[in-house]
Amino acid sequence: MAINPNLNSLAYFEAVARTGRVSLAAAELGVSAAAVSQQLKQLEEQWGVRLFRRKDRRLSLTLDGETLFQATTNAFRMIRGARAVVLRQRNSRQLTVRSSPSLAVRWLTPRLKHFLDANPDWGIRIDATPDFSDFETEAIDLDMRYGAGAWEGLHTECIINDFFLPMCSPAYRERLSTHDTDPAGLLTHARLIHSVKTLYQWDAWLLVHGIDPPLEQAPLRFDRSSMAIQLARDGAGVVLDSATLAQEDLERGTLVPLSTAFDVVEFPAYWIACPPRHVSRRNVRLFSDWIREQGRSFDHQARNLLFELGCRIRFASDDEPVLR
Repeated sequence: MAINPNLNSLAYFEAVARTGRVSLAAAELGVSAAAVSQQLKQLEEQWGVRLFRRKDRRLSLTLDGETLFQATTNAFRMIRGARAVVLRQRNSRQLTVRSSPSLAVRWLTPRLKHFLDANPDWGIRIDATPDFSDFETEAIDLDMRYGAGAWEGLHTECIINDFFLPMCSPAYRERLSTHDTDPAGLLTHARLIHSVKTLYQWDAWLLVHGIDPPLEQAPLRFDRSSMAIQLARDGAGVVLDSATLAQEDLERGTLVPLSTAFDVVEFPAYWIACPPRHVSRRNVRLFSDWIREQGRSFDHQARNLLFELGCRIRFASDDEPVLR
């Protein structure tokens, strides 16, 4: 019958074999020398072998003892290493966040250094992917999601409203104005750039404004807003996309509203989402508080910027063809 090893005895044995003295092992373990000797005796009786040779109050390992020592010292070294890692993780703050790629690159990352400067002991992993987390099978603390917000079984909170408008480079707008000065007429001659995963699509926007789709060239379609915005900045056409993601370009003037005659449409779009049980985690709570504050600050900045550009902002109506 197999005998389960006595881990306490093995720990005492490993300390004696490593230090070479019962007294030194006892001091390290915080017990008496008699207790150590008793554990060694029990271990030898249980295993039915001699582990030490005793001569003149000195101990030396037998061949069986050397074999056991090599195994136990490696095992306890690994355990001590694992304990050190656990303690470091407990004393620091680890957080894994999943975010859509465009939001991670264009909104979250430029702000993240300020958080890390204020919280230098934090370790953060950003997983930039369009796929939502499966919190039951993945080690993700928090999602920053783009969408309508109705995700069953999750705690959700909108952190940023989006501001949607047609945008293009200044040179492209100037080129369109040579064909027509009417705002709707501008689009007749425009090449539309489609961000295919946004909540507001060109066909819905054109329908709301009573504008016929232009007889455009071969359509330009991208599944990342960052790519669509980049192409518009390069002067390839007009993109209907997020002022949230294009804020830096709008501030620099590398992108401009196609026409201030068209209202900017505002609607909830960017959310934090996680299982309700995650909300009580201190790292999730603190990071969520920071994200919430950043969202409020951005909302103020975005509105001021759009007003400075001469835009009007209206909230999406209940019958707006934005995905719900």
